[in-house]
Amino acid sequence: VLCFVIVTMGLRATAFLLQTYLILAAAMYFDLGEQEEKCIIEEIPEDMLVTGYFLLEPWDVKAFSHSPHLGVTVTIRDPNHEVVTTKRYGKFGKVTFTAHASGQHYLCFQTNSTRFSVFAKERLKLHLDVQMGEHAIDRNTDKTQDNMEILENSLSHLIDQMMYIIRQQEYQREKEETFREISEDTNSKVLWWAVVQTSILLSVGFWQMKRLKDFFIAKKLV
Repeated sequence: VLCFVIVTMGLRATAFLLQTYLILAAAMYFDLGEQEEKCIIEEIPEDMLVTGYFLLEPWDVKAFSHSPHLGVTVTIRDPNHEVVTTKRYGKFGKVTFTAHASGQHYLCFQTNSTRFSVFAKERLKLHLDVQMGEHAIDRNTDKTQDNMEILENSLSHLIDQMMYIIRQQEYQREKEETFREISEDTNSKVLWWAVVQTSILLSVGFWQMKRLKDFFIAKKLV
């Protein structure tokens, strides 16, 4: 029984790793040094489910790795720079969170290393794929013979996609409204500044004319 449990856990880990590799095949990647933290910024609407898949590997896969047990600490911060979640993972994993406020969210990744910073100079590569909303369809339903269940699953997936699009549109509408308010406020300030400049210019001109007239009268030139 123990051997069966170990084999099952190993198969699950292998399947998850394979799924991560397939998802990250077309994802972005960036270099990350040992004990180094890097963040990416994502514009996320409110109440949006965000799922991130990541994989850490040596920059040169053929080279010898000095830190075979290296992992990643993932920290998510909201637009107010408050920590939403933080967790330590292995070399690959999946992080999920829900945005409670619209705006720029910071996804930060830092490698775990027990070596001294003087020796922790290995160059690593972090693959990352960030997905928003419900993107995955349960493929297990494809194996069933119940067509209604397959149709229900597809409709549920379409509804999730529609909700994701609606939230994105609402978020973009909020940003557009904020930008419009800022533009109108800036235009109003520019207009008043132009009025103030014109008033000052006219006042200085009348004052100079009066001083010049008084000077000519004092010298009896007029």
